[in-house]
Amino acid sequence: MKKTITTEEAYSKLSALCASAEHCSGEMVEKMQRWGLSEKAQTEILAKLTEKQFIDDERFCRAFVKDKIRYNKWGRRKIEQALYMKHIDKGIQQRVLDEIDPSEYVEILRQLLQQKRKSVDATNDYEMNGKLMRFALQRGFTMDIIHQCIDDDQLL
Repeated sequence: MKKTITTEEAYSKLSALCASAEHCSGEMVEKMQRWGLSEKAQTEILAKLTEKQFIDDERFCRAFVKDKIRYNKWGRRKIEQALYMKHIDKGIQQRVLDEIDPSEYVEILRQLLQQKRKSVDATNDYEMNGKLMRFALQRGFTMDIIHQCIDDDQLL
């Protein structure tokens, strides 16, 4: 049988978790729901975590976006989808994502397409273009960025 967790225990566990790594309020709510805490307890714990600055959705969003752009090489759409799944407020998402210079996306995609082109087997330029465009779209890049890479470098 599953042991019931108290509000104090939940706060203690969540504050320790948040102290060790950046987390968002959506993740904390999911954990509290899995533990079976009441709505009132969830609201109280979330308010306390926010007040003590254990969680800050904007700070989380900034760190998440930088990580996904620099290390995972994701485009804006894929990042937006991941932030939506983490229940980050749309206003926070927009603010943080609008701070990213579009040229950063272009540079990332240009490098990805150059690498991908080496491993793609295509019988003609049309087939190559299609495969590279699908690859870029799957990584979350928008058509305007994809076209900019095509026009700038004639990659495709």
